[in-house]
Amino acid sequence: MSGNMSIIELVLSASFVVQLVMALLLAASIVSWAIILRKRGVLKKAVAGSDTFESSFWSGSDLTSIYRDITQGGQAPSDMAGVFEAGFREFRRLTQQGSVPAVQVVDGAQRAMRVAQMREMDRLEHNLATLATIGSTSPYVGLFGTVWGIMNSFTALGNVQSATLAMVAPGIAEALIATAMGLFAAIPAVIAYNRYADKVTRLEVRYDTFAEEFSTILERHAHGRAAARQS
Repeated sequence: MSGNMSIIELVLSASFVVQLVMALLLAASIVSWAIILRKRGVLKKAVAGSDTFESSFWSGSDLTSIYRDITQGGQAPSDMAGVFEAGFREFRRLTQQGSVPAVQVVDGAQRAMRVAQMREMDRLEHNLATLATIGSTSPYVGLFGTVWGIMNSFTALGNVQSATLAMVAPGIAEALIATAMGLFAAIPAVIAYNRYADKVTRLEVRYDTFAEEFSTILERHAHGRAAARQS
């Protein structure tokens, strides 16, 4: 009998509670890997999109041209381009009114960028809490299955006059499988959460820095337009 078949037989012969724990841990592992793979693509796209937009923004192109390029196609931009689009759209709306002071124009653009950034961060952080939950609780769920299985094994010894290792070994082995499955679900989730949380934090810093720099540019434009109207 192969080792794999032995493990399968142990799982199939486990008590209902231990099997339920194993099923929960298997489901948690599947959910965890689904989030890990999807979040990897989302963050990779966010970093690449921000790099591309920053290269275009700091190349000296006209702000109106950049705005027109990222809003083509009717689809709302995301990542750093989304922060720019929200701020510049509000800036254009307020400056077209003509009577809005320059300070209020810049404040309005900054508020729009903050809202867009908060939405973007919420999108990037989505499901990270699930990874943290799986990583922190899976070992304890597996430990519960282990304790329950070992308890059943020793309880069964009360019905026999002479106990042997062969009698308790299968029950202990099936119980320890629950611990292994708990670690199998928890370790990738914890590693991925730490890595992705760091990437999200770095992106947030980049968005904050860009918003401050862009606000300075908009402030110069707003005061320049106000001076031109007064002259």
